[in-house]
Amino acid sequence: MDDAIEHYRQNLAIAREIGDRRGEGNALGNLGLAYAALGRVDDAIEHYRQQLVIAREIGDRRGEGNALGNLGLAYADLGRVDDAIEHYRQWLVIAREIGDRRGEGNALGNLGLAYADLGRVDDAIEHYRQNLAIAREIGDRRGEGSALGNLGNAYAALGRLDDAIEHYRQRLAIAREIGDRRGEGNALGNLGSAYAALGRLDDAIEHYRQRLVIALEIGDRRGEANGSWNLAVALVKRDRHTKAIPFAERSLAYFEEIGHPCAKADRETLAKWRTQIG
Repeated sequence: MDDAIEHYRQNLAIAREIGDRRGEGNALGNLGLAYAALGRVDDAIEHYRQQLVIAREIGDRRGEGNALGNLGLAYADLGRVDDAIEHYRQWLVIAREIGDRRGEGNALGNLGLAYADLGRVDDAIEHYRQNLAIAREIGDRRGEGSALGNLGNAYAALGRLDDAIEHYRQRLAIAREIGDRRGEGNALGNLGSAYAALGRLDDAIEHYRQRLVIALEIGDRRGEANGSWNLAVALVKRDRHTKAIPFAERSLAYFEEIGHPCAKADRETLAKWRTQIG
């Protein structure tokens, strides 16, 4: 990523030297994306803002929409959901104005996620449905899968588990069709959680195991940790503590490594499980 940043900085310097405002805006946007990938969200926002100014100055409506969307994502990362929604709405207006159906779908999906963060699940579902319709219209299978997964999460939040499972299954089928291993793993994990909520522990365990295999295969450490912990919980509910402990330990090691707030509670839970063995 450091090499990418250096490359984008060189692009930015050249664009400014030759007066290429569009190139300058693109370089600023790419720098913002690189900083966002590194978790340097404030730096990302600063570069997106500069990109936005240039896009508006030169009348680049697509660039303006992209900058607004990226700003929305950055604000969402900071927990500033109202700011995220405002930027997503502006992006949506521009996408519709210029006929950017993919951008429109993405803006709708991100608005759905933001409303879900606020607990406005019905609003989230409405935006996910619109996102899904556009993805199907333009043949965006990856976008269709994401919309189905988000709808599944929303139905699960409402306790409509049968609806959630149906949408997760469709999401899983698409992920396998297009070779989206990360999406496949997420769908399997969500199916496991839905089955666990229904008390179908054997089904939950099977899906968590498959989710864990994929996480290990693609090097998704967070997915591995989440899958391991969920699998451990399901095994404990089956009174299979001895088998659960190694999975819980694997998960805890990761969350302690990254300093996740859940680590303390997970450590206490693991200690409790250990006392229940035998």
